[in-house]
Amino acid sequence: MGILDRMRRAVTRDANIVTAEDLLNLSREGRLGGKSVHVTNDSALRHSAVWAALRLRADLVSMMPIDVYRKVQGLQVEVPKPPVLVTPGGQEVGIKEWMYSTEFDLDRAGNCFGLITERTGVIGPDGRGLPGRIDLVELSEVTVRANGSQIKKFKICGTEYDPWEVWHEKQYTVAGFPLGLSPVAYAAWTIEESLNAQQFARDWFGAGIIPSGTLKNVGKTINQKNAREAKEAFRAAVSNGDVFVHGSDWEYKPIQAVAQQAQFIEARQFGMGDIARFFGVPSDLIDAAVSGSSVTYANISQRNLQFLIMHLGPAVGRREDAFSRKLVSNPRYVKLNTDALLRMDPAARAQTLKTQIDSRTLAPSEARAIEERPPFTEEQLAEFDRLFGSRSVPAQPTTAVPGATS
Repeated sequence: MGILDRMRRAVTRDANIVTAEDLLNLSREGRLGGKSVHVTNDSALRHSAVWAALRLRADLVSMMPIDVYRKVQGLQVEVPKPPVLVTPGGQEVGIKEWMYSTEFDLDRAGNCFGLITERTGVIGPDGRGLPGRIDLVELSEVTVRANGSQIKKFKICGTEYDPWEVWHEKQYTVAGFPLGLSPVAYAAWTIEESLNAQQFARDWFGAGIIPSGTLKNVGKTINQKNAREAKEAFRAAVSNGDVFVHGSDWEYKPIQAVAQQAQFIEARQFGMGDIARFFGVPSDLIDAAVSGSSVTYANISQRNLQFLIMHLGPAVGRREDAFSRKLVSNPRYVKLNTDALLRMDPAARAQTLKTQIDSRTLAPSEARAIEERPPFTEEQLAEFDRLFGSRSVPAQPTTAVPGATS
């Protein structure tokens, strides 16, 4: 029975009000698919591919500037951001750290939670003040009581809260289920296989799983007492790097790992590709081995654009929707500036701005603002005149006025 099937069965018992904690803290679900390594949200981070994929997504999302807009006569006009989008966790937790933490939890567990500890005077869609501060909480401390697809209560650190008191974002959702699905839960078999390979390597090189060698007397059969004395003498000699001296009747043969038998290299190599797919990151971006692919990119901008469209963009769009519905009042809406991900090299950026200026879709002053530079001063314009000749102002297109005579 799959994880989702078990959760759906749980939602049907106890008068349709249950604890759905095992999607949030896999240590309560029990061991998934193996007997050596216990895969949980925390232990999964010991795998470098899991850590790299989660870090990459959280890093990029946290660095995207957050802006608030409203429509004025059909034009998008930026408006001031509410405090919750500047210092959502108070003065100690800025928006970048808050966004990193929430994206990290969303990508590994499908959910993130926080307590709404302050509200503003602006009334939201639920008739209460909009959140002014959200203190994030650890996933393992959260228990959810649900009736079908509706969450009735949150229990955090032993205290019950109503849904309106808790900030809850989710992703990887399915119809009729109140929580997002956990990639770690579904990737547990793959993660476990790779972690077992790591454990095997540790045990091997620590001589804890297979003896490091055999010491054989080729001249006679020895009893347990003589074997123990020989082993202790051998260990005493070689433990500090000394030379072991023996006669013609003892033969030492070290045991070496056979990579094909242990499947160590294969498990590590192909496990990283599977993990990258589970967490929505191209394998090459986390330095995992990629075989059988000849895709190339003209520049880094094209690579980042492909990553944004195919992998990160949908998650960004869902977060924009959640912020717009829950953190600002209508008709305001929130946008994450993905241009931070699509930064071009200086030459390509300059050419793009020039093309927009030449096609009159961008004013020179706007291009200066994009580069975070102030408009040209009169002295600077005069310097251009001295170097390149007098200014030439392009003729502006004219619009015929009905009824006007020439």
